[in-house]
Amino acid sequence: MLWIVLALLLFIIQIAFVIIIEYQRPGKAVVWLIVLFILPVIGFLLYLFVAKEYLCPPALSRTDKGRWDGLKDDLRTRSRQRVLKDLHGKFIVQDDNLYALLKNIPVAPITACNETTVFVEGEQAFEAMLDAIAASKHHIHVEFYIIRDDQLGIRFEQLLIQKAQEGVKVRFLYDGIGSRQLGKAYLKRLRNAGVETECFFPLLTSFFHKRLNYRNHRKIVVVDGNIGFFGGLNIGDEYLGNDPKFGYWRDTHFSIKGDAVLWVQYTFLSDWHLVTGQVITDPVYYPIQDSRGNELVQIVKSGPDETILELIFSLVVSAKKRIFIETPYFIPDPGVLLALKTAITRGVDVRMIIPAVPDKNLVYCATLSYVQELLQAGGRVYGYRKGFIHSKLIISDDLALSGSANMDIRSFCNQFEINAVFFDGKVVDRLLQDFYRDLEVSEEILQSDFEQRSMLQKMQNVFARLLSPLF
Repeated sequence: MLWIVLALLLFIIQIAFVIIIEYQRPGKAVVWLIVLFILPVIGFLLYLFVAKEYLCPPALSRTDKGRWDGLKDDLRTRSRQRVLKDLHGKFIVQDDNLYALLKNIPVAPITACNETTVFVEGEQAFEAMLDAIAASKHHIHVEFYIIRDDQLGIRFEQLLIQKAQEGVKVRFLYDGIGSRQLGKAYLKRLRNAGVETECFFPLLTSFFHKRLNYRNHRKIVVVDGNIGFFGGLNIGDEYLGNDPKFGYWRDTHFSIKGDAVLWVQYTFLSDWHLVTGQVITDPVYYPIQDSRGNELVQIVKSGPDETILELIFSLVVSAKKRIFIETPYFIPDPGVLLALKTAITRGVDVRMIIPAVPDKNLVYCATLSYVQELLQAGGRVYGYRKGFIHSKLIISDDLALSGSANMDIRSFCNQFEINAVFFDGKVVDRLLQDFYRDLEVSEEILQSDFEQRSMLQKMQNVFARLLSPLF
């Protein structure tokens, strides 16, 4: 009898611990309480190692902090001077409150003189990356969530080795969980050739340091500080459409020239510093840009310590005409979901494209439960049928936000992401055209589809919805 009392007391202590720690996040608290009921001891251990709030890295030394702050101030000054010249006579944002938010994002300002190229397929994007790397003279910075040792991965490996042997400085950063299958032989070949390789939060150390939940989801290539690439593509054959399950892979990726490259570079070197402790502020990595473009672009660096959630919320509430969304996963924050439903009530055209065939069944079940709410409010949702859609895009009237962040809680709060706000009509129009083309190969999901679900499917959606704050 005593052991029952002790077990009950221990269980009550675990519940109290979760409630005290998570009282400001009731949704997350409820999910972890469910996990505790299902797995009384294991669930608590998972909570301790997975749910801990992100701790910022140790403070920099006075010297390093001065160098870092000086770099940021210099980049901001350079960017703002060219923006003020380029902004003359232009009205770039549909809402004053949204413009105030964008103007005051603490890390990266709006930049001018940019030229953007949009890629919707992996082959085009990867060839552009490889061509830029082949032409490099000084340095190459590569950072991806997933890097595979397959045909595409080997092409990158061989070219990086070649450039390192030519004397180009090559830095290579990969995520410890996303690239957990990347073999030691692959990394050894890079290191032996002189490529500096680093792992962002390795699997084992992340577990014991309670950082398992905080992944680097960015996809970045910067060459000579003059051209940058970012977006949704990782390095792997499936992103070329060679996965037998999904076939065609639809994504959105960008190459960019101009002042925005400085902030893509800054994002990479911030991550490099977090992993290695190196503070790299040499001006050679931040050259004066000679781009003759006239596009305004804002690079938005986000993570567990600088969320993108406020920006997404503002894009939704400021929209007057349309909100078009493409995302492989739709697990919105309650505030974003309410803002979307309110926008529909205001008469805004809200449409969203998601995959018709999921890659993660549990996440897809949760996605459908949120989709049902949007449909009930009057929104329109489509399932992409041509293959798998991995594109991450929000078009709010005449602005667009795109990059690596999905429309889910992980991207909002837990993952390190890089996105860009595009102000230029040519870029936004191109993204609009891509969206309309995707609609042509998508099938609209109707409210009646949900009414015809079996009881088992409904229960799956309910269960997945309950766990969705953990996704």
